[in-house]
Amino acid sequence: MLLPVGDDNSDRTITPYINYLLIALNILVFIFLQSAGNDLKFTYAYSVVPAEILTGKDFVSMPQIVVDAHTGQQFELPGLQPTPVSVYLTLFTSMFLHGGWAHLSGNMLYLWIFGDNIENRLGHGRYLLFYLLCGVIASLSHVFSTVMHSHNSLLPSLGASGAISGVLGAYLLLYPTRRVHALLLWYIVSVPALLALGLWIFFQVISGMGMLGGEETGGVAYAAHIGGFIAGFLLIKFFDPGKQVTAPEPFIRRRR
Repeated sequence: MLLPVGDDNSDRTITPYINYLLIALNILVFIFLQSAGNDLKFTYAYSVVPAEILTGKDFVSMPQIVVDAHTGQQFELPGLQPTPVSVYLTLFTSMFLHGGWAHLSGNMLYLWIFGDNIENRLGHGRYLLFYLLCGVIASLSHVFSTVMHSHNSLLPSLGASGAISGVLGAYLLLYPTRRVHALLLWYIVSVPALLALGLWIFFQVISGMGMLGGEETGGVAYAAHIGGFIAGFLLIKFFDPGKQVTAPEPFIRRRR
C-alpha cells in the first residue's frame, strides 16, 4: 500500500489559508474539546447518528459495558448524549471530530498534501464551500447505507474522512498525472495521482464490500469515504472557475 507523503506544488500561486485553518480546527477540537479523544460524552453529543438524521429527533441512550475481544477487559462505553444543537448540524460538527490520534493524523496528512492544490485551483471561498458540501454528502451517504443494509442506526459516525475524500476525488479528476510522492516499504517513490488515489478508492470499495455483504468493517464508515469521493469527483467541475486562482498583485503608487 502506498502512503502519500507529498506532491508537486510548483504551480501553487496562493497561500492555502483555508486548508491551514481546517487542519488547525481539527487539531484544536480534538485536543481541547475532545480532550485528546478522552471526552467521549462530548464526542458522542456532536457525532452524526443516522437515526437522528432520519427522524430529526435527539436520541439519548444508557451507557453499556463492552468487553475487549483481545484482552478480555471490560470498560464502560457512554451512551448517546444530548445534542445541544439541532441534530442536523451534526452533519457539520462531526467533520471536526476524531476517534484517536491515528485517525486524526491520517486525515490531516491527506488534507495537508492534497487540499492546498484544490484551494489553489478554486480560491479560498469556493474551496471552503466545496469541502463542507462534500463532507455533508459523505455523512448522508453513510446514513443512506446504514438504512439500506439494516445496520445499527444508533451508532455514531465522525471524522473529516468524508470531506477529505471529496478533495481526493477532485484532485484525481483535475490532476491525474501529477506526481505524488509516496512511501512504499522503506522507499520514497513518485507516482501519478491516478495510481496513488486510484489505489486508495479501490481499497475503499473493496473494504466496503464487507459492509455491502452485511459484515462488520472494523468501525470504518466506508460508505462515507466512497460517497465523499464520488461527490468531489462530480462536483468539482461546478466549482472550478476554469483557471488557476492567482494571488492579487500588490498595489503600487507610481510616480509620474
